Amino acid sequence: MQDRMINSPVHQGLTLVLGGTGKIGHRVVERLTRRGMSTRVASRASHPAFDWNDRRGWSAVLNGVATVYISYAPDLAIPGATDTVRAFVERAVAQGVKRLVLLSGRGEDEAQRCERIVQQAGVEWTVVRASWFSQNFSEGAFLDMVLGGMVSLPAGDVAEPFIDADDIADVAVAALADEGHHGEVYEVTGPRCLTFAAAVEAIATAEGREIQYVRIPREAFRAGVAESGAPDDVAWLLDYLFSTVLDGRNAQTGDGVRCALGREPKDFSEYARQSAASGVWKVPPSQNMAVA
Repeated sequence: MQDRMINSPVHQGLTLVLGGTGKIGHRVVERLTRRGMSTRVASRASHPAFDWNDRRGWSAVLNGVATVYISYAPDLAIPGATDTVRAFVERAVAQGVKRLVLLSGRGEDEAQRCERIVQQAGVEWTVVRASWFSQNFSEGAFLDMVLGGMVSLPAGDVAEPFIDADDIADVAVAALADEGHHGEVYEVTGPRCLTFAAAVEAIATAEGREIQYVRIPREAFRAGVAESGAPDDVAWLLDYLFSTVLDGRNAQTGDGVRCALGREPKDFSEYARQSAASGVWKVPPSQNMAVA
């Protein structure tokens, strides 16, 4: 068990971060640690390990915990997630947890069923309902395509208000550590909507090289994901997100970052400039030579 046992000056008690090594989770852990909060990081690699599919380890992970950040992997939309989240929340409350903060998905009916489980648990709760992460282009499924100079996805003219992972983590940490967030559903998005083609164009501009966006048929995308060796649940999720959630239902911004933090969210272009400056999209010289 990776515990950072430091008394919190704000909210006393141990905070459990599920998925604490993930895209949002590790940012949450870093911020809680800087605040001096007692934090337990739970993942499949922790000791004891936490696995959503193995309930035998849940009680040990929850021992002594007052607050929980819940991030379900790979996504709350996955079939069976509702039953699993319900069982975990019931176990957490039975073991004395007083505050739950759920990372949820915007426009996902299945995720909102999980939200209701948290809302009806009888303890303090906050929902952080997020749009597509900007970091999918730099830390996730689309990174290799950006590096290769061509992003091929089954997304057309529907726009998405991409949200920066740092903004999500800031909102989650405020809800975990501070007062005044109980009973809130924060719809966290970026400040404007972009199509995937426009997002790739912003990355190309920031990186200073040509990166094309190509819209491909859904069937071709599904075949490509399968050929990549992605797990079945990840393949299902990506197909679901592009075929169902990206239908225009989320093509408007939310005010969650402003309501929770009193500031504006990071724009996608700023994310692209910062990511380009970090070197994450630099193509290795050997790959440049191969392309030439």
